[in-house]
Amino acid sequence: MNDYLNTNIPYRLFQQVLNSKVYVDKSMLIEKVSERIGTMNRYICLTRPRRFGKSVNAHMLGAYYTKGMDSRKLFDGLDIAGTESYEKHLNQHHVIYVDFSRQPDGCASYEEYITDIQNSFRSDLEAAYPELGQRSYSSVSKMLQATGDSFLFILDEWDSIFYERFMGKNEKTQHLKFLKGLLKDQPYVDLTYMTGVLPIAKYTSGSELNMFREYSFINDHTYETYFGFLEDEVRALCERQGTLSYEELAAWYDGYRISDGRHLFNPRSVNFALTDGVCLNYWTETGPMHEIADCVEHNVDAVREDIVKLVAGIPVETRLNGYSAVEQQLDTRNEILSAMVVYGFLSYDDGKLRIPNQELMEKFESVLERDSMGEVKAIVDRSKEMLEATLSCDAEKVAEILEGVHDREIPFLNYSDENSLSCVITLCYLAARDSYHMEREAKSGKGYCDYLFLPKKSGAPALILELKVGDGCEAAIAQIRSKDYLQRAREQGAEEILLVGITYGKDKRHHCLIEKA
Repeated sequence: MNDYLNTNIPYRLFQQVLNSKVYVDKSMLIEKVSERIGTMNRYICLTRPRRFGKSVNAHMLGAYYTKGMDSRKLFDGLDIAGTESYEKHLNQHHVIYVDFSRQPDGCASYEEYITDIQNSFRSDLEAAYPELGQRSYSSVSKMLQATGDSFLFILDEWDSIFYERFMGKNEKTQHLKFLKGLLKDQPYVDLTYMTGVLPIAKYTSGSELNMFREYSFINDHTYETYFGFLEDEVRALCERQGTLSYEELAAWYDGYRISDGRHLFNPRSVNFALTDGVCLNYWTETGPMHEIADCVEHNVDAVREDIVKLVAGIPVETRLNGYSAVEQQLDTRNEILSAMVVYGFLSYDDGKLRIPNQELMEKFESVLERDSMGEVKAIVDRSKEMLEATLSCDAEKVAEILEGVHDREIPFLNYSDENSLSCVITLCYLAARDSYHMEREAKSGKGYCDYLFLPKKSGAPALILELKVGDGCEAAIAQIRSKDYLQRAREQGAEEILLVGITYGKDKRHHCLIEKA
């Protein structure tokens, strides 16, 4: 079996996807990609976070185009089969499919890695074109040119090697140069479809891979519907599976948007949740969240305020400059936030950053507990005490803890509006998230309460928090009652509800009032 040239690997892997109970037909991507074959726009690079369907689509394209297999039975039942161009490209091309995440056993250097790739190219080409074995070639590109044929390149996870410890700046530059020599301005390239997590570095017009048109989470209006699951697709899966409701999945895995405003879900998490019948954190355990957390830790002063605001549910307004493949040393706020968008840990829409969903919120909450967060961690450490004081209706203790937070030398907590007060509340009640579903700006009754805490287990009281700056606690409690913010908690079967009014008064001090409903 060939390693790369007309290999059956994409066919077999896509066949496994089709056998899955949780499958969404993205085959119309084929029609859009086919338009680029043999044109000036034949270089496409799709970058997305991990587990957003990049490899599944690469397998689909490889299986469809290759001359090495008869793949009609895989595609006859899919949407692409109804198009006029279906027959034109089905199994009509020499396909070179490379999964760059695969390494030789015990690989300890970039030289070992790239030598293995080059040897696989040479072996496949000599097997398919015996005449090539009669002379030696100084490069893979010269061998490909000597065939006289044209090829479609499906290159998956082009940047995966960048995460290895042996990859320094020189090695990364070598990898970019290898891809340039293989692909750029080569007459045998009819199409290159390349995927990765990291965008390609483009510092000058002479950059190694500047022939690619890159489509990322931030700028893609062309292929965006083919990566991730759209809202209507998730609804259809829920109806077909019957294990979880759409609302349950949305709370955990929704949060991204495409250019027309439609909702986008993490496909891996939706797949696992529907298969297992329970919503858990499936995605971030497989990605580089620890790398982002480490970057934040080393540059925490730049983004501490942003993280607190984001966890508090407050969008962060910014203009991102982008993030490239060789910029893995994150030194500035813009680089850190850009990297978080690239990795999918933040959504970016209309110049505003948000934590997309519950799955990722859990990870950002854990960042607040790191020693590097300094005074923020000290506040979080008292959050269990804050919850206990609230549950025991000790309003004086709640106000005392809030005063202590405000007295700390944390500039962005020296507030004069409800957003700043919300940041304080988020930190002070972080421990509550272990036993409560905590919602900010929660729809209930005739409006939106500032915070709604719904217990995860029966028997515990629900909490409704209303915040005021300038007004008194009595006004906060009165608003909870007059707008019937208790409605959601009652519908959830809460046996007891505590109404909590928290204010920062004109006297520049905190006050609290707690009543039982």
